[in-house]
Amino acid sequence: MDRVLQRSGATQELGQLGLTDLGLKVAGSLFWGMADTGWAAWMGLAATPGRVGRWLRARPPALAKWAKQAPDEAVDLALGGAIALFHRRWPIITLGSLAAATALAGQITPIHSLPQARVQTAAVLRPKLAIQDDKIAPRVPRALTAGPAPLQRRLEALAEAFGEPVGVAVADVAQGWVTSVRGDMAFPQQSVSKLWVALTAMDAIDHGRMSLDQSVMLWPDDRSVFNQPISYRITEAGYATTVRDLLRRALIQSDNAANDKLMALVGGPSAVHEMLRRKALIGISLAEDEKHLQARIAGLTWGPELAPYGAFNTARSGLPQATREAAMEAYVAHPYDGASPVGIVAALSALHQGQLLSDGSTAVILQTMAKATTGPRRLKGGLPADWAIAHKTGTGQDYRGASIGINDVALITAPDGRTYAVAVMMQRTRKPVSERLEFMQAVTKAVVQDWASNPTDVAALRPAEAAPQG
Repeated sequence: MDRVLQRSGATQELGQLGLTDLGLKVAGSLFWGMADTGWAAWMGLAATPGRVGRWLRARPPALAKWAKQAPDEAVDLALGGAIALFHRRWPIITLGSLAAATALAGQITPIHSLPQARVQTAAVLRPKLAIQDDKIAPRVPRALTAGPAPLQRRLEALAEAFGEPVGVAVADVAQGWVTSVRGDMAFPQQSVSKLWVALTAMDAIDHGRMSLDQSVMLWPDDRSVFNQPISYRITEAGYATTVRDLLRRALIQSDNAANDKLMALVGGPSAVHEMLRRKALIGISLAEDEKHLQARIAGLTWGPELAPYGAFNTARSGLPQATREAAMEAYVAHPYDGASPVGIVAALSALHQGQLLSDGSTAVILQTMAKATTGPRRLKGGLPADWAIAHKTGTGQDYRGASIGINDVALITAPDGRTYAVAVMMQRTRKPVSERLEFMQAVTKAVVQDWASNPTDVAALRPAEAAPQG
């Protein structure tokens, strides 16, 4: 339990929080996943010494299959009960209920060996150009050349073996090449889109329209859906925070309510669209904030009546199956928040090279992404310990045994400072969680193998305009 509390950051506030707040904080941290690390937790338990571990290692195949593919209706029921208890402020019971609910969904963060994200500033960050007026000096997209043939063949083989529609792109930031599979296809982003909201906020800060320390009030109607730990702090009197806190929560915890509030502050979806246009970030779109997007995907229309705890899940579970299925199929066919893997790695490369934001704002984004607590066994799981990663995950809704929009996009940096932009996007997957994680890890392992086979003088490849200044 101490290790769980340490990972959630709760131990730092033991002297300041009461038991109720502590329980809420830990419960909120458990909510993040709802998608991908339950298998890792299962295997962690299976490795536990003793009779329990031995029994789990010999678990019946039928039980394993049921646990990995539990119907989302059962998950809704479990989460609904947990949320009802949460609303009554029973923190210890709530924590246990949430743990049981997420276990049913196969989605608890692994308890063993979760090192803190490393921020290797010298390797991850590059000297940045000073911000310029975009209307005077718009960014010209850099043409990406074809990448190494062995890496291309390896990615194609991995995608074919996976057997479901997946998109993969890998770009070498310094050399400017890209390899991809379905690189130009639009995939559902889900929470990957929080990155573009964060860039829009930092761009507004660069131009003096906002500040990181600007005060913000959240009210009950600012609650969103699914993972939103910050909403547990909102009372009828509101909750006072800052832009900096919203940004950190959106990128590190993938907090939906924090992201929605941040999007509202920058001017809504239209402001994000305008930023993408001005920065020439091609192949990336954004629909709306999380609460409206997730309601639309589920077949609902967002309204204030869905904001109270448990209301969204109750309304969703009450829809006719045909309504939910039609809404989901429409989203998969034409994702409202669609983005291409190549478009994403091009944007990440431009961010890393300082072409999108000022020096300080670029550092804020990359250092915050490097602390992400979501998806610890996705792309990060395939990296050696001496590699650094700054990433953003995306995790969509589950329906009828399938998960929509399971993604991870990242800047990964080798020990010598060579940096790659990587995007792995799953349109709709029925694979067990273990196979999803294995595929993502195989992609980063392929990148590591390419790096080891092709040593490069990174300093010689660094663009002249990005060289250290003065």
